[in-house]
Amino acid sequence: MAQPPLTLRGISLRAVSVPLLRPLVTRVVTIERAPLLLIDLETEQGITGRAYLFGYLPQGPAYMAPLLRGIAEMCKGEALAPVDLFAKARKGLTLMGHEGLSLLAISGFDMACWDALAQATGQPLAVMLGGTTAPIPAYNSNGLGLKTPDALADEALALIAEGGFKMIKLRLGRDRLADDIAAVRNVRAAIGDDVLLPVDFNQGLDVEEAVRRGRALDDEGVYWIEEPIVYDDLVGNARIADEVATPIQVGENFYGPKDMARSLEAGACDWVMPDAERIGGVTGWLRAAAIAEAAGIQMSSHILPEISAHLMAVTPTAHWLEYVDWANPILAEPLKIENGMAMISDVPGTGVSWNEDGVAQYQIDL
Repeated sequence: MAQPPLTLRGISLRAVSVPLLRPLVTRVVTIERAPLLLIDLETEQGITGRAYLFGYLPQGPAYMAPLLRGIAEMCKGEALAPVDLFAKARKGLTLMGHEGLSLLAISGFDMACWDALAQATGQPLAVMLGGTTAPIPAYNSNGLGLKTPDALADEALALIAEGGFKMIKLRLGRDRLADDIAAVRNVRAAIGDDVLLPVDFNQGLDVEEAVRRGRALDDEGVYWIEEPIVYDDLVGNARIADEVATPIQVGENFYGPKDMARSLEAGACDWVMPDAERIGGVTGWLRAAAIAEAAGIQMSSHILPEISAHLMAVTPTAHWLEYVDWANPILAEPLKIENGMAMISDVPGTGVSWNEDGVAQYQIDL
Protein backbone atom coordinates (compact mmCIF):
# COMPACT_ATOMS: atom_id res chain seq x y z
CA MET A 1 0.00 0.00 0.00
CA ALA A 2 1.38 3.43 -0.94
CA GLN A 3 2.00 5.53 2.11
CA PRO A 4 0.67 9.09 2.00
CA PRO A 5 3.55 11.56 2.44
CA LEU A 6 3.72 13.19 5.85
CA THR A 7 5.88 16.09 6.99
CA LEU A 8 6.85 16.80 10.56
CA ARG A 9 5.56 20.08 11.94
CA GLY A 10 6.50 19.72 15.62
CA ILE A 11 5.51 18.16 18.92
CA SER A 12 3.62 19.14 22.02
CA LEU A 13 4.32 17.58 25.39
CA ARG A 14 2.40 17.20 28.65
CA ALA A 15 3.23 15.40 31.87
CA VAL A 16 0.91 13.52 34.21
CA SER A 17 1.37 11.72 37.51
CA VAL A 18 -1.14 8.87 37.71
CA PRO A 19 -1.76 7.04 41.00
CA LEU A 20 -1.26 3.29 40.71
CA LEU A 21 -4.23 1.18 41.75
CA ARG A 22 -1.73 -1.23 43.29
CA PRO A 23 1.52 0.45 44.40
CA LEU A 24 4.60 -1.39 43.19
CA VAL A 25 6.72 -2.34 46.20
CA THR A 26 10.10 -3.79 45.19
CA ARG A 27 13.41 -4.43 46.93
CA VAL A 28 14.95 -1.25 45.52
CA VAL A 29 12.04 1.21 45.21
CA THR A 30 8.35 1.73 45.93
CA ILE A 31 6.36 3.29 43.08
CA GLU A 32 2.99 4.76 44.02
CA ARG A 33 2.43 7.04 41.01
CA ALA A 34 3.30 6.68 37.33
CA PRO A 35 5.03 9.79 35.94
CA LEU A 36 4.22 9.82 32.22
CA LEU A 37 5.29 12.12 29.41
CA LEU A 38 2.58 12.42 26.75
CA ILE A 39 3.78 13.08 23.20
CA ASP A 40 1.67 14.56 20.40
CA LEU A 41 3.64 14.62 17.15
CA GLU A 42 2.06 16.99 14.66
CA THR A 43 2.30 16.73 10.88
CA GLU A 44 1.58 19.32 8.22
CA GLN A 45 -1.12 17.01 6.89
CA GLY A 46 -3.13 17.12 10.14
CA ILE A 47 -2.33 13.61 11.40
CA THR A 48 -1.12 13.47 15.00
CA GLY A 49 1.09 10.61 16.14
CA ARG A 50 0.92 9.80 19.84
CA ALA A 51 3.06 7.96 22.35
CA TYR A 52 3.93 8.15 26.01
CA LEU A 53 7.06 7.50 28.04
CA PHE A 54 7.28 6.24 31.61
CA GLY A 55 9.48 8.63 33.59
CA TYR A 56 10.51 6.23 36.41
CA LEU A 57 11.29 9.19 38.71
CA PRO A 58 8.81 11.98 39.54
CA GLN A 59 11.05 14.40 37.66
CA GLY A 60 11.61 11.97 34.77
CA PRO A 61 9.22 13.65 32.29
CA ALA A 62 10.91 17.00 32.87
CA TYR A 63 14.29 15.41 32.16
CA MET A 64 13.15 13.95 28.84
CA ALA A 65 11.08 16.86 27.53
CA PRO A 66 13.93 19.19 26.44
CA LEU A 67 15.59 16.41 24.49
CA LEU A 68 12.34 15.59 22.70
CA ARG A 69 11.80 19.23 21.82
CA GLY A 70 15.34 19.36 20.46
CA ILE A 71 14.78 16.27 18.32
CA ALA A 72 11.56 17.71 16.93
CA GLU A 73 13.28 20.99 16.07
CA MET A 74 16.15 19.07 14.46
CA CYS A 75 13.72 17.11 12.27
CA LYS A 76 11.14 19.82 11.58
CA GLY A 77 10.07 19.92 7.94
CA GLU A 78 11.45 16.45 7.23
CA ALA A 79 9.44 13.68 5.60
CA LEU A 80 8.04 11.37 8.26
CA ALA A 81 10.26 8.37 7.53
CA PRO A 82 10.84 6.86 11.00
CA VAL A 83 13.98 4.87 10.19
CA ASP A 84 15.66 7.91 8.65
CA LEU A 85 14.55 10.20 11.47
CA PHE A 86 15.77 7.67 14.05
CA ALA A 87 19.23 7.79 12.46
CA LYS A 88 19.18 11.58 12.26
CA ALA A 89 18.17 11.95 15.91
CA ARG A 90 20.89 9.53 17.05
CA LYS A 91 23.50 11.40 15.04
CA GLY A 92 22.28 14.72 16.38
CA LEU A 93 22.61 13.51 19.97
CA THR A 94 25.91 11.67 19.53
CA LEU A 95 27.77 14.06 21.82
CA MET A 96 25.15 13.40 24.50
CA GLY A 97 25.60 9.65 24.08
CA HIS A 98 23.44 6.94 22.53
CA GLU A 99 22.02 5.57 25.80
CA GLY A 100 20.18 6.89 28.85
CA LEU A 101 17.91 9.88 28.43
CA SER A 102 18.98 10.39 24.82
CA LEU A 103 17.67 7.00 23.77
CA LEU A 104 14.50 7.34 25.83
CA ALA A 105 13.70 10.59 24.05
CA ILE A 106 14.52 9.14 20.62
CA SER A 107 12.33 6.12 21.41
CA GLY A 108 9.35 8.29 22.30
CA PHE A 109 9.80 10.33 19.14
CA ASP A 110 10.13 7.16 17.07
CA MET A 111 6.97 5.57 18.52
CA ALA A 112 4.95 8.70 17.76
CA CYS A 113 6.34 8.78 14.19
CA TRP A 114 5.30 5.18 13.55
CA ASP A 115 1.85 5.85 15.02
CA ALA A 116 1.31 8.76 12.64
CA LEU A 117 2.56 6.75 9.67
CA ALA A 118 0.26 3.83 10.45
CA GLN A 119 -2.68 6.20 10.83
CA ALA A 120 -1.90 7.65 7.40
CA THR A 121 -2.14 4.17 5.87
CA GLY A 122 -5.41 3.48 7.69
CA GLN A 123 -3.99 0.38 9.37
CA PRO A 124 -3.14 -0.75 12.88
CA LEU A 125 0.61 -0.57 13.40
CA ALA A 126 0.87 -4.38 13.67
CA VAL A 127 -0.75 -4.76 10.24
CA MET A 128 1.34 -2.03 8.63
CA LEU A 129 4.46 -3.84 9.89
CA GLY A 130 3.33 -7.05 8.22
CA GLY A 131 1.56 -8.80 11.10
CA THR A 132 -2.01 -9.26 12.22
CA THR A 133 -4.13 -8.11 15.14
CA ALA A 134 -4.42 -11.63 16.55
CA PRO A 135 -4.56 -11.71 20.38
CA ILE A 136 -1.24 -11.72 22.25
CA PRO A 137 -0.62 -13.81 25.41
CA ALA A 138 -0.33 -11.42 28.36
CA TYR A 139 0.46 -11.68 32.05
CA ASN A 140 -0.63 -9.39 34.84
CA SER A 141 2.30 -7.47 36.31
CA ASN A 142 0.34 -5.12 38.57
CA GLY A 143 0.94 -5.32 42.32
CA LEU A 144 2.21 -8.44 44.11
CA GLY A 145 5.00 -6.48 45.74
CA LEU A 146 6.89 -7.07 48.96
CA LYS A 147 3.91 -7.48 51.23
CA THR A 148 3.96 -9.99 54.04
CA PRO A 149 3.62 -13.48 52.55
CA ASP A 150 0.21 -14.01 54.14
CA ALA A 151 -1.20 -10.87 52.45
CA LEU A 152 -0.47 -11.95 48.89
CA ALA A 153 -3.01 -14.71 48.23
CA ASP A 154 -6.11 -12.53 47.83
CA GLU A 155 -4.30 -10.06 45.59
CA ALA A 156 -3.00 -12.87 43.40
CA LEU A 157 -6.52 -14.19 42.87
CA ALA A 158 -7.78 -10.68 42.10
CA LEU A 159 -5.05 -10.19 39.49
CA ILE A 160 -6.01 -13.40 37.73
CA ALA A 161 -9.68 -12.47 37.75
CA GLU A 162 -9.07 -9.03 36.21
CA GLY A 163 -8.61 -10.51 32.75
CA GLY A 164 -8.60 -14.27 33.02
CA PHE A 165 -4.81 -14.22 33.20
CA LYS A 166 -2.85 -17.45 33.00
CA MET A 167 0.28 -15.84 34.43
CA ILE A 168 0.99 -13.23 37.13
CA LYS A 169 4.32 -11.86 38.35
CA LEU A 170 5.52 -11.82 41.95
CA ARG A 171 8.19 -9.44 43.29
CA LEU A 172 10.78 -10.95 45.60
CA GLY A 173 13.77 -9.66 47.56
CA ARG A 174 12.82 -9.74 51.23
CA ASP A 175 15.62 -9.69 53.77
CA ARG A 176 15.28 -13.41 54.44
CA LEU A 177 15.20 -16.10 51.80
CA ALA A 178 12.70 -18.00 53.94
CA ASP A 179 10.22 -15.14 53.60
CA ASP A 180 10.60 -15.11 49.81
CA ILE A 181 9.98 -18.85 49.68
CA ALA A 182 6.94 -18.41 51.92
CA ALA A 183 5.60 -15.74 49.56
CA VAL A 184 6.00 -18.03 46.55
CA ARG A 185 4.33 -20.94 48.32
CA ASN A 186 1.43 -18.84 49.61
CA VAL A 187 0.70 -17.46 46.16
CA ARG A 188 1.07 -20.88 44.55
CA ALA A 189 -1.33 -22.41 47.07
CA ALA A 190 -3.90 -19.74 46.20
CA ILE A 191 -3.63 -19.84 42.41
CA GLY A 192 -3.05 -23.55 41.86
CA ASP A 193 -0.68 -25.23 39.45
CA ASP A 194 -2.22 -24.06 36.18
CA VAL A 195 -1.18 -20.39 36.50
CA LEU A 196 2.43 -19.54 35.66
CA LEU A 197 4.38 -17.58 38.28
CA PRO A 198 7.53 -15.69 37.28
CA VAL A 199 9.39 -13.73 39.98
CA ASP A 200 11.32 -10.45 39.83
CA PHE A 201 14.14 -9.29 42.12
CA ASN A 202 14.38 -5.86 40.43
CA GLN A 203 18.20 -5.97 40.42
CA GLY A 204 18.22 -6.17 44.22
CA LEU A 205 20.70 -8.99 44.92
CA ASP A 206 24.43 -9.56 44.61
CA VAL A 207 25.72 -12.49 42.58
CA GLU A 208 26.28 -14.89 45.46
CA GLU A 209 22.86 -14.25 46.96
CA ALA A 210 21.23 -14.50 43.54
CA VAL A 211 22.75 -17.94 43.01
CA ARG A 212 21.67 -19.04 46.48
CA ARG A 213 18.10 -17.85 46.07
CA GLY A 214 17.90 -19.02 42.48
CA ARG A 215 18.83 -22.55 43.44
CA ALA A 216 16.24 -22.49 46.21
CA LEU A 217 13.60 -21.31 43.72
CA ASP A 218 14.51 -24.15 41.34
CA ASP A 219 12.43 -26.37 43.60
CA GLU A 220 9.41 -24.03 43.70
CA GLY A 221 8.21 -24.20 40.10
CA VAL A 222 8.64 -20.50 39.25
CA TYR A 223 8.48 -19.71 35.53
CA TRP A 224 11.42 -17.33 35.31
CA ILE A 225 13.70 -15.29 37.59
CA GLU A 226 13.87 -11.70 36.43
CA GLU A 227 16.75 -9.27 36.93
CA PRO A 228 18.34 -10.88 40.01
CA ILE A 229 21.32 -8.45 39.95
CA VAL A 230 22.25 -5.13 38.32
CA TYR A 231 21.46 -5.29 34.64
CA ASP A 232 24.91 -4.41 33.29
CA ASP A 233 26.90 -7.06 35.17
CA LEU A 234 27.05 -9.47 32.25
CA VAL A 235 29.62 -11.73 33.88
CA GLY A 236 27.53 -12.02 37.04
CA ASN A 237 24.33 -12.66 35.13
CA ALA A 238 26.07 -15.29 33.03
CA ARG A 239 27.19 -17.11 36.17
CA ILE A 240 23.64 -17.06 37.54
CA ALA A 241 22.20 -18.32 34.25
CA ASP A 242 24.76 -21.13 34.28
CA GLU A 243 24.25 -22.20 37.90
CA VAL A 244 20.48 -21.78 38.27
CA ALA A 245 18.11 -24.14 36.44
CA THR A 246 15.15 -21.74 36.32
CA PRO A 247 15.32 -19.47 33.20
CA ILE A 248 16.90 -16.07 33.84
CA GLN A 249 14.97 -13.20 32.27
CA VAL A 250 16.55 -9.79 31.59
CA GLY A 251 16.18 -7.02 29.05
CA GLU A 252 14.10 -4.12 30.33
CA ASN A 253 17.34 -2.17 30.73
CA PHE A 254 18.80 -2.94 27.31
CA TYR A 255 19.74 0.43 25.83
CA GLY A 256 19.36 -0.43 22.18
CA PRO A 257 19.72 -3.67 20.22
CA LYS A 258 23.50 -3.78 20.72
CA ASP A 259 22.94 -4.25 24.45
CA MET A 260 20.82 -7.29 23.68
CA ALA A 261 23.47 -8.69 21.37
CA ARG A 262 26.16 -8.24 24.04
CA SER A 263 24.01 -9.91 26.68
CA LEU A 264 23.28 -12.90 24.49
CA GLU A 265 26.90 -13.21 23.46
CA ALA A 266 27.89 -13.26 27.15
CA GLY A 267 25.30 -15.94 27.96
CA ALA A 268 23.84 -13.52 30.53
CA CYS A 269 20.24 -14.70 30.20
CA ASP A 270 17.93 -17.40 28.91
CA TRP A 271 15.12 -15.13 27.73
CA VAL A 272 14.84 -11.41 26.93
CA MET A 273 12.20 -8.75 27.55
CA PRO A 274 13.11 -5.38 26.01
CA ASP A 275 11.39 -2.15 26.93
CA ALA A 276 10.12 -0.21 23.91
CA GLU A 277 11.27 3.11 25.34
CA ARG A 278 14.80 1.87 26.03
CA ILE A 279 15.39 -0.45 23.09
CA GLY A 280 14.77 2.34 20.57
CA GLY A 281 11.04 2.53 20.02
CA VAL A 282 9.57 0.64 17.08
CA THR A 283 12.74 0.94 15.01
CA GLY A 284 14.97 -0.40 17.77
CA TRP A 285 12.49 -3.15 18.68
CA LEU A 286 12.39 -4.53 15.14
CA ARG A 287 16.18 -4.75 15.10
CA ALA A 288 16.22 -6.42 18.51
CA ALA A 289 13.57 -8.91 17.41
CA ALA A 290 15.79 -9.93 14.50
CA ILE A 291 18.66 -10.56 16.92
CA ALA A 292 16.42 -12.66 19.18
CA GLU A 293 15.21 -14.67 16.19
CA ALA A 294 18.76 -15.35 15.00
CA ALA A 295 19.72 -16.48 18.50
CA GLY A 296 16.57 -18.57 18.95
CA ILE A 297 15.70 -16.67 22.14
CA GLN A 298 12.13 -16.07 23.28
CA MET A 299 11.30 -12.37 23.56
CA SER A 300 8.75 -10.77 25.88
CA SER A 301 7.95 -7.10 26.49
CA HIS A 302 8.35 -4.69 29.40
CA ILE A 303 5.54 -2.21 30.29
CA LEU A 304 4.04 0.13 27.60
CA PRO A 305 1.56 -2.64 26.72
CA GLU A 306 -0.44 -0.59 24.21
CA ILE A 307 2.38 -0.29 21.67
CA SER A 308 4.18 -3.44 22.83
CA ALA A 309 1.18 -5.57 21.76
CA HIS A 310 1.67 -4.36 18.17
CA LEU A 311 5.40 -5.07 18.37
CA MET A 312 4.89 -8.54 19.81
CA ALA A 313 2.61 -9.27 16.85
CA VAL A 314 5.60 -8.98 14.49
CA THR A 315 8.22 -10.57 16.78
CA PRO A 316 9.22 -14.01 15.43
CA THR A 317 10.06 -15.39 18.89
CA ALA A 318 7.23 -13.60 20.74
CA HIS A 319 6.72 -14.94 24.25
CA TRP A 320 4.70 -12.88 26.78
CA LEU A 321 3.33 -9.33 26.86
CA GLU A 322 3.75 -7.65 30.22
CA TYR A 323 0.45 -5.98 31.12
CA VAL A 324 0.28 -3.00 33.45
CA ASP A 325 -2.66 -0.62 33.80
CA TRP A 326 -0.67 2.43 34.82
CA ALA A 327 -1.70 4.62 31.87
CA ASN A 328 -5.34 3.53 31.73
CA PRO A 329 -6.77 6.63 33.46
CA ILE A 330 -5.33 8.93 30.79
CA LEU A 331 -6.09 6.76 27.76
CA ALA A 332 -9.29 7.10 25.76
CA GLU A 333 -9.21 3.38 24.86
CA PRO A 334 -7.09 1.31 27.26
CA LEU A 335 -5.79 -2.02 26.02
CA LYS A 336 -8.39 -4.76 26.52
CA ILE A 337 -7.54 -8.12 28.06
CA GLU A 338 -9.79 -11.14 27.48
CA ASN A 339 -9.02 -14.64 28.75
CA GLY A 340 -5.43 -13.66 29.40
CA MET A 341 -4.93 -12.29 25.89
CA ALA A 342 -4.23 -8.70 24.82
CA MET A 343 -6.73 -7.66 22.16
CA ILE A 344 -5.09 -5.40 19.60
CA SER A 345 -7.53 -2.76 18.38
CA ASP A 346 -8.27 -2.42 14.66
CA VAL A 347 -7.99 1.37 15.04
CA PRO A 348 -5.35 2.81 12.67
CA GLY A 349 -2.00 3.41 14.38
CA THR A 350 -1.17 2.15 17.85
CA GLY A 351 -4.58 3.01 19.29
CA VAL A 352 -3.04 5.42 21.79
CA SER A 353 -5.19 8.51 22.33
CA TRP A 354 -5.89 10.64 25.36
CA ASN A 355 -8.76 10.77 27.81
CA GLU A 356 -8.57 14.52 28.21
CA ASP A 357 -10.55 14.50 31.46
CA GLY A 358 -8.02 12.09 32.95
CA VAL A 359 -5.12 14.13 31.62
CA ALA A 360 -6.54 17.29 33.18
CA GLN A 361 -7.03 15.51 36.51
CA TYR A 362 -3.47 14.21 36.74
CA GLN A 363 -1.50 16.82 34.78
CA ILE A 364 1.65 18.21 36.43
CA ASP A 365 4.01 21.03 35.51
CA LEU A 366 6.58 20.24 32.90
